[in-house]
Amino acid sequence: MAAIDNDWLEPLSKEFAKPYYRKLYDKVREEYTNRVIFPPSGDIFNAFKYTPLSKVKVLILGQDPYHEYGQAHGLCFSVQPGIEIPPSLENIYKELKDDLGCYIPDNGYLVKWAKQGVLLLNTVLTVRDHQANSHRGIGWEEFTDAAISALNEQDRPIVYMLWGKPAQTKKSMLDNPKHLILTAPHPSPLSAYRGFFGCRHFSKANEFLKSNGIEPIDWQIENLRGEEVSEH
Repeated sequence: MAAIDNDWLEPLSKEFAKPYYRKLYDKVREEYTNRVIFPPSGDIFNAFKYTPLSKVKVLILGQDPYHEYGQAHGLCFSVQPGIEIPPSLENIYKELKDDLGCYIPDNGYLVKWAKQGVLLLNTVLTVRDHQANSHRGIGWEEFTDAAISALNEQDRPIVYMLWGKPAQTKKSMLDNPKHLILTAPHPSPLSAYRGFFGCRHFSKANEFLKSNGIEPIDWQIENLRGEEVSEH
């Protein structure tokens, strides 16, 4: 697994010393050795890599990585360039168009958001090929809860977008009066029409950031048009 080497290391380093994490590490290493696991092992901690703790403005919380070949690269809802946009992300783009007038791009590569301070975190960071939720319960939830707790302790405005019931179970961890918690149904085709469409979370997040003197997020993902993409 890739290492965490920015300011996330301090709050998360104590997790590495706990018994559950040793079991998790051994399990994940075994899985990568014997099975097809996503994302690539070097991408597991990309959410933390692209969005240092001190730079987080918004948390979007997903469940576990995409489980089809070539999709997942360590950021929730995001897919690699050249990969078809998944249905949930299509619905996120539709809401962005209705909310902020963003055009719907030709790709699902969300690194632009991450680099602006949108932490795109899944509660579970690995998954078996074609087996959704296959790594649920092996220890990742405890690790990502520690990251959410570290965010809750930040003494500055942060927005949380909790979509769907699994993400909303984390709401009880969030008690910082400086933070804004937004909830809605999940953007999947099964539930988006129950209130994700029309939630206006993106404009609400930007209004909150601006009201606190913080640069808002440019939510427009641009068309790639075949351009070479750099993750660095």
